[in-house]
Amino acid sequence: MAIQRVLDRELSESAQNALTPTELLERLLSIEANSMIERRIERRITDSKLPERKLLADFDFVFQTGVDKTQVMEIAKLDFVQRKQGLVIAGNSGTGKSHIAKALLLIGCTQLYRCRYTTAADMLAELMASRADQSFYKKLRSYTSPDILLIDEVGFDRLEQQDSRNASLFFKVIDGRYCKGSTLLTTNIGFSELGDYLGDPVVTTAIVDRMVHHSIILNIEGPSWRMHESKKLNTQARKAKKS
Repeated sequence: MAIQRVLDRELSESAQNALTPTELLERLLSIEANSMIERRIERRITDSKLPERKLLADFDFVFQTGVDKTQVMEIAKLDFVQRKQGLVIAGNSGTGKSHIAKALLLIGCTQLYRCRYTTAADMLAELMASRADQSFYKKLRSYTSPDILLIDEVGFDRLEQQDSRNASLFFKVIDGRYCKGSTLLTTNIGFSELGDYLGDPVVTTAIVDRMVHHSIILNIEGPSWRMHESKKLNTQARKAKKS
């Protein structure tokens, strides 16, 4: 318990500040309550399977001219989660889609929403494998039950289009969450390309219909941060050689 760790210190400060027993008790209970909330938040983050803890404070809105900071900060209030809306963040590679999405999922964890992170490739691979060991519906629930599901890198791994069953699996996740939870997607391909990506244009039409109907669409049409960093490093390397 947090109280045990701070009791001696609090008793000392209580004596120095002449706190009443009631005031001391209120301080101790507040410390314990805050500690419980912190533990719950940490548990939410762990359960979410976030690979890294991105912060919106670390996002370079000055460099990334393709995104409206005001809009992103408004989205970060997570009102759309209460409305059980989705969010689709689209743009070219390196524009910061995943950074923003991961930061939003982390905010969701701090607000004690049940969150889950996955890449599209990992989700489809796990669902496909679960068909063989009879754990499909259990695995499916792990994607349909969270308050917020982030499916990252939709369209990034082109190997997924080799099996048309991927479209059906993707549909089951999206349909199972439709108007029941918030689904965040990041993608570097257009909706028109999803049919080829998932291997079944007909089923993909139903997926896109559900994604677009109840989602906020955030398009990032700006420069690539990774390309910018690469050019900067190369410039520094050339200058170092000259010196």
